[in-house]
Amino acid sequence: MTAAATCMRAAPPRPCPSPGEDEALAPVASVAVRRWQDGHSSEGVDWVCEEQPVSLEYNGISYAVMMATPTALLDFALGFSLTEGIVQTPADILEAELRTHDNGLCVAMRITARRESALRERRRTLAGRSGCGLCGVESLSHFDHVPAAVTATQPIEAARLARAMQAMARTQPLRELTGATHAAAWMDELGHLHALREDVGRHNALDKTIGALRHAGLDPARGALLVTSRASYEMVQKAAAAGAGALAAVSAPTALAIRSAQALGLTLVAFARGQRHVVYSHPQRLQAPGLAEGASE
Repeated sequence: MTAAATCMRAAPPRPCPSPGEDEALAPVASVAVRRWQDGHSSEGVDWVCEEQPVSLEYNGISYAVMMATPTALLDFALGFSLTEGIVQTPADILEAELRTHDNGLCVAMRITARRESALRERRRTLAGRSGCGLCGVESLSHFDHVPAAVTATQPIEAARLARAMQAMARTQPLRELTGATHAAAWMDELGHLHALREDVGRHNALDKTIGALRHAGLDPARGALLVTSRASYEMVQKAAAAGAGALAAVSAPTALAIRSAQALGLTLVAFARGQRHVVYSHPQRLQAPGLAEGASE
C-alpha cells in the first residue's frame, strides 16, 4: 500500500534563517504513511524534506532556477553569485529580497551596473536540479568559468579536521529528521564549525555555507570547507572561488575534481570518515606526519 497523499505543513526544529528571511518557510512537511516491517503494517507519520524551485534574478534578469530546500536562501543567493562569478564581492549586491510566487520562490537582487554588464556578456540559462551543478549550460563554450588559483596559506591540523567532520555528522537537524539532505560547513583554524547549512542539493548546501561566511565577515581562506557528499568538479570550483585552502568530503572525488584541485592549488581531501581520510592534492597544508605520502601535488 502506498503512502497517503495528504501532506501537512509543519514546523519542527529548523536551522536559523539568514537575516531578513521569511520565518514561515518550513523546510519539512509531515506525511501520513503506512509502514511495513516483518510482514506487519502500521499507520504512522513521516517527516520529508521540502524542495522548491528557487529563481535567482539580477536586475530583473532571470538567470537560474534551482531546486532547493527553502532555508538560508539569502546565503544561497550570495554564495551562488560569488562562486558563479556573477559578482566579485558581497558589495556588488546592492539589495536582495526574497519573494514568494505561486510556482516557487525568487531571490531578486540588484547588482552594480558593472556586474550587470559582465553578466550580460556571459549570460546562460540554467534549469538546475538538486543533483547537477552544470545542468542547463547552453553549450560547451559556456563551460569556461575558472576561479583564480588558491592563495590560502593557513595550515590545517589533521586531528582537528577529523573532529570537525565528526561534529558535522552530529549537527544536521534536517538529515536527522528526513534523511534527505546534504550538509556543508566551514572549519576554522582551531577546528570549530561555522555556517553549517543543509539542502537537498550538495551544491546548494555549499553555496549556502559560502554565503553565510561572507555575510558573517569570515574569511574562508582561514580554514577548510567540509561537505557530506562526493567531491565533484563543481564542488572544487566553488571551494576555490570562495578562496578556501582545502575542501574535505565524506565520499569519493572524481578524476576531473582531482585535476582541477591540483591546477587551482586546492587541498582536496576525500573519504573523510572517523580518523581516516585520503589526500588527493596539495597535502602540504595538512599537518600530520606521513599523511601526505603518495599524494600528488
